[in-house]
Amino acid sequence: MSRKYKFHNKSALYFVSFATVYWIEIFTRQVYFDVLAKSIDFCRAKKGMELYAYCFMPSHVHLLFRSSNEQPMELLRDFKKHTAKKIIEAIKNNPQESRKELLLWLFEKAGKEKANVTKYQFWQHHNKPIELWSEKVIKQKIDYIHNNPIELGFVTKSIDWKYSSARNFQDDHTVLEIDETGFLG
Repeated sequence: MSRKYKFHNKSALYFVSFATVYWIEIFTRQVYFDVLAKSIDFCRAKKGMELYAYCFMPSHVHLLFRSSNEQPMELLRDFKKHTAKKIIEAIKNNPQESRKELLLWLFEKAGKEKANVTKYQFWQHHNKPIELWSEKVIKQKIDYIHNNPIELGFVTKSIDWKYSSARNFQDDHTVLEIDETGFLG
């Protein structure tokens, strides 16, 4: 693995992106989005996550965060492990999930491809953390996060994507609370 994709500075602000295995579009139902949102809330309240920007897309997640406990790798690892377990559980228990058998088969197939996975693999293992070092770079990453739903053709304005901090930047905190950036005017 490249040196550039590791959490070297434990107190730094990081941009991370991570996707479901095979880029499966799982986040198409409210129940699965809710797992992500509740898990972020828990990490903010109990695990020292400072969240500055986010976007939940159908197959992937973008976060701009810092670990106040100086454990960014462990924080992200625990978040991914917990959400994987909860989303797979939600899939199994969702009577409206028409893709249940296919999804579980794909997650099990991905798990069999990795020696360190016992049954299902939900998330791809890499996170590609990028340490953010200046206001200019931070602003670029926030713009990238907020423009992702536009680039993929889901909306024409970033604030129209429900699961994005673009709404928070317009004082709409109905989905998730984020921390004040302080560095963006």
